[in-house]
Amino acid sequence: MSLELMLITNDKNYAKEAEIAGVDRIFIDCEIIGKKERQGHLDTHIGYHNLEDIIEIKKVLNKAKVLTRINPFYDNTKFEVDTAISYGSDIIMLPMFKKQIEVQKFVEFINKRAKSCLLLETAQALVRIDDILEIENIDEIHIGLNDLHLSMQLDFMFELLSGGIVEYLGSKIAKKSIKWGFGGIARIGEGMVPAEYILAEHIRLGSKMVILSRTFQGKLNDSKNTLNLVEEIRKIREKEIEIRGWGEKQFDENRIKLKEKVRTICNAK
Repeated sequence: MSLELMLITNDKNYAKEAEIAGVDRIFIDCEIIGKKERQGHLDTHIGYHNLEDIIEIKKVLNKAKVLTRINPFYDNTKFEVDTAISYGSDIIMLPMFKKQIEVQKFVEFINKRAKSCLLLETAQALVRIDDILEIENIDEIHIGLNDLHLSMQLDFMFELLSGGIVEYLGSKIAKKSIKWGFGGIARIGEGMVPAEYILAEHIRLGSKMVILSRTFQGKLNDSKNTLNLVEEIRKIREKEIEIRGWGEKQFDENRIKLKEKVRTICNAK
């Protein structure tokens, strides 16, 4: 089964183009609380989407699912969950959770009306993963490398991959038969750590989903942006097929190259 590709956008025209290109999920990002303070110094997506965007995006999609990231758990979480579901969101994502009780209440709020997705991105959640995984009705877990590496005071988000933390978490999640994925991926041939290295780790570890990074953002008809989304998705799929044919030696060689690249980047900081 191919990796599920997620694209962050609230532009209905771009969402439709993404679906045609082969994107599996349109990601509506309504997380605002605390995000600018955590990630304002990084070149990461800080969304200014609204729950109402779900309605317009759903109108133009035929098969792609809508995933909505709400705010971290707070007094109005139930309202956000109920609203997102009433507007048609297929999957609701909870970011920045730290405690088992937050996850428990989140899945209770959803009450199987949509898929529940946890965005695991705090050191507290990592330490408490066994308790969290005891909760029923968790459909998916995505490991968020940006905030998790900040929470752990690391120099570079892909240290979590090269240092074995993603593998550790992924193994635990998979044993509970919960679908999981991690981080984002740049266009093939791009990225501080080449996208091909990251893609191979997704396949080696059994990840099922990945977010398309900021390099996939833009309007297809904008003369200032030459992004051809159909072509870029095709490149990912072709590379994915190639990698799925690898043997153990090739995966080991890729892992070594990734570790060396991450080490070089960290040493330069």
